[in-house]
Amino acid sequence: MADISKYLDDVKRYDSNPNEKAVETIVKYLGIALRSRDASLVSCSDDKELDRVRKGFCTKKLGLDAAAADEAVKKVCEQMKGDRNKQRVTFYYLLAKATNTMDKLA
Repeated sequence: MADISKYLDDVKRYDSNPNEKAVETIVKYLGIALRSRDASLVSCSDDKELDRVRKGFCTKKLGLDAAAADEAVKKVCEQMKGDRNKQRVTFYYLLAKATNTMDKLA
């Protein structure tokens, strides 16, 4: 199992008391993708990337409809706008938090 401490440290920048089980679930969900620097980041300026996030994580893992997924992605992009390198684990964690779907991860 991957060491989640580095992912937790990044999540803590946005949530001082993160749900560690949810972070661990996201890390497991992403698996081998986290080994590639490019795949471990989310680009809010890339529409194709955001579409994959909406259709993949938001719809399949969190069970959101298209409108809720779109709104959540926009909210998290705004929340993380000061971050040049948006870590995918943190981005997904914040999506779950913004949509009150953390229970689907923990």
